[in-house]
Amino acid sequence: MPTISPSLAPSPARRRTAHRAAAAALVCAALTAPLAVAAPAYADDAKPTKSKAPAPPATMSAVGGGPLAKPGTQVRLKDGAPKLPKGLSARSWIVSDPESGDVLAAHNAHWPLPPASTLKMLFADTLLPKFPKTEQHKVAPEDLAGMGEGSSLVGIKENQTYSVHDLWLGVFLRSGNDAVHTLAAMNHGVEQTVRDMQAHADELNAHDTHVVTPDGYDAKGQVSSAYDLSLFARSGLQNADFREYASTAFAQFPGEAKKGKKRPTFGIQNTNRLLTGAFGMKPYKGIAGVKNGNTTNAGSTFTGVAQRGDKVLLVTVMNPAKKDLNEVYKETAALFDWGFAARDKVEPVGRLVGPKSEEGDAAKHSAGQQHGKPGAAHLSATEGDGERGGASTALGIAGGALVVLGGVAFAVHRRWPLPELVRRRGR
Repeated sequence: MPTISPSLAPSPARRRTAHRAAAAALVCAALTAPLAVAAPAYADDAKPTKSKAPAPPATMSAVGGGPLAKPGTQVRLKDGAPKLPKGLSARSWIVSDPESGDVLAAHNAHWPLPPASTLKMLFADTLLPKFPKTEQHKVAPEDLAGMGEGSSLVGIKENQTYSVHDLWLGVFLRSGNDAVHTLAAMNHGVEQTVRDMQAHADELNAHDTHVVTPDGYDAKGQVSSAYDLSLFARSGLQNADFREYASTAFAQFPGEAKKGKKRPTFGIQNTNRLLTGAFGMKPYKGIAGVKNGNTTNAGSTFTGVAQRGDKVLLVTVMNPAKKDLNEVYKETAALFDWGFAARDKVEPVGRLVGPKSEEGDAAKHSAGQQHGKPGAAHLSATEGDGERGGASTALGIAGGALVVLGGVAFAVHRRWPLPELVRRRGR
């Protein structure tokens, strides 16, 4: 065993100094180790990147025509047709003629997305026929239970009586979830109302829609599409009361009744900014509704109907990527402008189908169009395709010939004529 020469052995003072130095080194290592872990070095291909916006499904429902099953923009421009507006950022949109059903252009039309309060169009179309406008209802506390946190409200109070007319004003103008839940209570509750809405959506061939709440509040699995929302609006607009409420910009709503005093009222304004011109938007010429929405998951959504002369257009826009205050209205207005200018200068890329009672189950008829399998008259084209070639030549379909959409030939499409749509500014 080796020995250390006494002359080389450290003195007690040196040993104490060495021990202190070693302890200090251990403390330093302990303090600096976490810093080394917390500051990782990234390889060039592993640096954090910005999250991408979700992409639409590769194939979607072909209800209404094979082109509508494809992701991206679908339009068929004839010679002299105006180009689509620049700067559209919505995940999904559709421009259609609600009377003929022609779809003039679309972008991811069948992408199932959270609908927000535009789902109230389905709620209204389902329940409006069930209760006379003059019927009175006293609101019980349980009628207002279960509303989502931060819900939009019109100001309904417990133990107060409201007419059905009042409640529908609350639904359409203020997008009031308290009015929705009160009407749902009159319809045997939220669960029954959701079942009724889903059944009505299925009857309308709106197969992208899954209803979870009656008011459109964010809920897991609740989705609809720009195509389906257009079906709801189209169906609802056949009802005179629906048209009246959707086109009402301002109204008076009952306040809290007190014994011995005349019941007060307060003014309410429609949240549709293209109708009222609120928040820096100008009222859109010829606008007559229909419904807007906004939630965390859905972003901004809107379906609008407008009329100019003998032309009526329906536009639905869902979740613009641009988050400007009025972006959903700006993009809707731009699509309206384009649609009115292009109405007679485009070949339809699809159509809004009728309900099952008229056409059967459109989803079954369009089965051959699914997964990118076009039918006999395949109308799909991008805007660029429409510019390169004449749509009439590319399609090979003469005017008046049968058009096969969704795998089914319809010699005659039923028109759904709408009475003159007049924007009302006060009632």
